Parts: sequence; C-alpha cells; structure tokens
Amino acid sequence: MQKQITIRTDKHNALYDITSKVEKVVRESGIQSGMVNVYAQGATAAIMIQENWDESVQNDVVTLLKKLIPSGVWEHDAQDNNGDSHLKAGIVGPSECIPIINGKMGLSTWQNIFFCEFDGPRKERSIIITCIRCKTSTTV
Repeated sequence: MQKQITIRTDKHNALYDITSKVEKVVRESGIQSGMVNVYAQGATAAIMIQENWDESVQNDVVTLLKKLIPSGVWEHDAQDNNGDSHLKAGIVGPSECIPIINGKMGLSTWQNIFFCEFDGPRKERSIIITCIRCKTSTTV
C-alpha cells in the first residue's frame, strides 16, 4: 500500500511530528508484519526519527544544523539562496524505514517520526508512505 500525505510548514527550519499520520496509514494497510517507509519529496526536506518528550531535542537538532551548515556561504546560494537547505536535507536523508510488528510501528516509547523542513515556510510538502507486507514462511 502506498499513500501520499501533505503538510503545511510555518517555519524556515523546523521539525514536524508526523507519527500519527503514518500510524493511520499503517492501520489502514492492515499489514501485521512488514515495513513502512516514510519518504520526503523535495531536495530541501528530510525525515528523521527522534525523541518527542518535549521540543528541546527538536530545537537542538535545528540549532546544531544551523551551526554546522550556516546560510549564505554556499556556491548554490547564487541560484536561489538555499544552499544550506540542500545540505541539511542531504545529511539527514529523505527517508526512514520502520518495522511493522503486530500491526503497529516498531518505534520505542520515545521515538517519533519527524518531517524536517529546511526551506520553509511552505504551503504544501508531500510525504510518501509505503507499507510492505512480509512474506510469511512456514520454515525456520
């Protein structure tokens, strides 16, 4: 099963918790054992699994990436002034794959799935969620 979801972002650099949206797709798939892949479309966005106890870790991720990859100093800035956005997205990566165990995502208590916006705000960002069923086997 594959489904596209969209979100709106309201900050230039921020993490947005999309766990409940992915959980809904996993439930709709009916898959009990398999994998779910979450993929951010766009060269200036990414997907990250991170803690969601409070916003401190999310804010720390944004702060760290801003310190490591400052804006306004990259060759690509001559085209559209977002060289840092491309580099941040490339380092974090466009997707995460999570096991489906007994019909639920195999995330730990403190793990959530985040859409990482590095070039916002945007009216619409697309995320592709792909659920894949494991082939069952009777041999061990």
